[in-house]
Amino acid sequence: MTQLHDVVYVVTSRSSSIRRYSATTHRRLADIVVKGLRDPTDIAACELTFQLYVADDRVSVWRVSSDGVDIQRWLTKSRSDTFSPHTVSVTSSRLLVTSVGDRQLRQFDAAGGDELRRVGLPDYMEPEHAVESPIRTLIVSYRNRQLYSLCQCCDPRTHLDPGQVSEVSTEGQVLRQFSRSLDWPRHIAVDRQGNIFVADSRKRHILLLDAQLALRRVITDARQLSYRRPDSLRYVEQRPCRLCYMEQSGQLLVGFYDGGVAVFDVLQR
Repeated sequence: MTQLHDVVYVVTSRSSSIRRYSATTHRRLADIVVKGLRDPTDIAACELTFQLYVADDRVSVWRVSSDGVDIQRWLTKSRSDTFSPHTVSVTSSRLLVTSVGDRQLRQFDAAGGDELRRVGLPDYMEPEHAVESPIRTLIVSYRNRQLYSLCQCCDPRTHLDPGQVSEVSTEGQVLRQFSRSLDWPRHIAVDRQGNIFVADSRKRHILLLDAQLALRRVITDARQLSYRRPDSLRYVEQRPCRLCYMEQSGQLLVGFYDGGVAVFDVLQR
């Protein structure tokens, strides 16, 4: 889920279409059909190139013009390459891609597709998502394998999937990290001041951290992300898994694991 100007773009697993919605009326617009797209896992938009970038689960990254006229299978995994695209983010003219399994981030020029750098991460990090900060360090949400092992040793009945958020240099050095343990931090977003939004999926809340990775406040908690079905008394507990922050409007778009998008007004003052 991402927004470019007044249109919201949404991808869903096992679909070859990019859904389009009006950001003001929420009315559904014509879909963009991407022939060959198999299982999209993430989407990001670049305001400079007017392009959308779609991660196709572990296979490739597609570049799609905002009007759907120009569609290219842009970055493709070769048989000898361990790089498996998982999530994407765009800052200025740079595309940042996380990979499944090889503890690496790769950054590309968003216009031409040239690889700019590879950033190796510590062995305990299994990256979920990464974004570039205003000072060009990298903010990474990840599963922490060390915490996972400790958790299972203490109590094998627990269902935690411990994760953290860290700031990493372009050389892969961990500069600082959020001190609390999270439970599957799926996605993050960063504003121009370096504040960080974190979708902590299994705890079902969204946090706001400052540029030093200290907690500022809880944007939404599990209660606010639950709703009652109109046809029953049962409450649905939604798990946030994708974020898109629109700084000009102060709106945070939240995509949920089981489908659906919510919009929260979180204008920073």
